[in-house]
Amino acid sequence: MQFGLFQQQTQSLVMTQELRQAIHLLQYSATELSSFIHEQALENPLIEVKETRKLEEQAYSSYRNVSDQPSPIDYAHIERTSLSDFLLKQLQELRLTKKERKNLTYLIYSLREDGYVSRPFEEICEDLQISQTEGEHLLGILQHFDPAGVGARNLQECLLLQLQQMDDPHYIAEQIIMFHMEEFTTRKWKEISQQLNIPLAEVQEVNDLIKKLDPRPGTQYMSEPVQFVSPEIRIVPYEGDLLVHLEDDLIPSVGLNHHYEELLRHADDAEASQYAKQKIQQVQWLMRSIQQRKQTIVKVGEAIARHQKDYFLKKDGVLKPLTLKEIAEEIEVHESTVSRATTNKFADTPRGIIELKSLFSSAVQNGLGESTSSRSIKEWMKELIATENKQKPLSDAKIVSWLQTEKGTTVSRRAIAKYRDELGIPSSSKRKRY
Repeated sequence: MQFGLFQQQTQSLVMTQELRQAIHLLQYSATELSSFIHEQALENPLIEVKETRKLEEQAYSSYRNVSDQPSPIDYAHIERTSLSDFLLKQLQELRLTKKERKNLTYLIYSLREDGYVSRPFEEICEDLQISQTEGEHLLGILQHFDPAGVGARNLQECLLLQLQQMDDPHYIAEQIIMFHMEEFTTRKWKEISQQLNIPLAEVQEVNDLIKKLDPRPGTQYMSEPVQFVSPEIRIVPYEGDLLVHLEDDLIPSVGLNHHYEELLRHADDAEASQYAKQKIQQVQWLMRSIQQRKQTIVKVGEAIARHQKDYFLKKDGVLKPLTLKEIAEEIEVHESTVSRATTNKFADTPRGIIELKSLFSSAVQNGLGESTSSRSIKEWMKELIATENKQKPLSDAKIVSWLQTEKGTTVSRRAIAKYRDELGIPSSSKRKRY
């Protein structure tokens, strides 16, 4: 080993501040970018932000709409009531002792957001220093509140509460949930029909009824913020082709505040001059990054529109197989750039508002050596299963055979099972009607 000073020339990629900022801006949605610009304006007095249109007008208005006037819905005030507030309001209407009211309030705050009791009921009774019998009495009062099923300790109790509070009680359904829950959920319906001496069709009716119940009754009161979607590009049919327009008026324009710039540039203080140079550079970086983001999104949108032209222009058009890598190679950028440019970015298309990411689909080879997108196969499966004979539902093997015969596409049974799971479609045995 030799020690000493040597000169060596190497190449390496350095992540500059400007490049890092450009990457972050590309992955932001329009709403996130707007918030980021306003945050930067608070930190940098030289950034001049100009809103391109008022907030009320930022609500999406399609080119297919007859009127461009803002909808009254855009101004609607959405007031959300939490589950605990809703239950406490009902509690106020009951005539109870001070102690009962206090203990019931504690019970209400012991519920999860989905309406279930959050921990072992014995522990809650110990906290309240009451007997199990008294606790059950209080819980029984709570379980008669709306929504039906609230205050349950498990799924079985939740379903039973909802069945018992129906205007038209269903005795058989209550019996099945109370005494045959395991057999019912594992679809051992023949055993249930034999034990209760009822036809299979009646068990099927109970299943249809149970599907209408809410297994998480408190979720309708969860205080989740409303998410608004603003399309960043518009894909419009024009003379048999597609035009891609950037909706750049959704993002405020950024400029340099020349008044502050002059004041800082002509300041006698060297520190103020240095501060001005730094802030001016930040503004220039931000402007370049925003412009680069716009160009990248338009390039990606145009490339996607070219590949999926038939899907947008033809009523019966289907998505073609398309990967991030293909678009990246076409517009000569990295694959991760395409991923950032399509995530949380939406387009206004002839097919409605679509996330750009959803226009990519893996390829499945058919018998002729041609490829079909997995998304198209899923659409065909949904249509086929929707029209099948429910008394003799199609097995995965029959779906494979149908796709090969009717669509010329060869898909394995394992792939069909996977697509079914992704679509939320149960197996043929669970789709069967009696």
